[in-house]
Amino acid sequence: MAIALRTLDDGAWISVNDSREVGVSDIWTLACGHFCACEPASVLLEGFTGVRVDGETIVADAVGQCLECGQRSGLDGLPVGRIVDGRFERYDPAGVQSTLEPPTEPSSE
Repeated sequence: MAIALRTLDDGAWISVNDSREVGVSDIWTLACGHFCACEPASVLLEGFTGVRVDGETIVADAVGQCLECGQRSGLDGLPVGRIVDGRFERYDPAGVQSTLEPPTEPSSE
């Protein structure tokens, strides 16, 4: 099944099948210092720069700012939802997103 994805309103929204689904005013919780040194980082998204499908997951590239330390940076591949039975299911921004993080090496103790 084809899914139509795009950003709308100068990056303020992600549209899935011509329906505004994810807006930039949400605060996303990011783990493990991927965005900045804060653990976890509470990142206010300021704009989406791209959106794509990665398997069944909808991922977005975005620009945001950490509310704890003020760091402003870009994010690549933030999981914002998934496709289940042809329908979009949005992820909860308050849930800690750890899929952006590089895998950690097991300690050799």
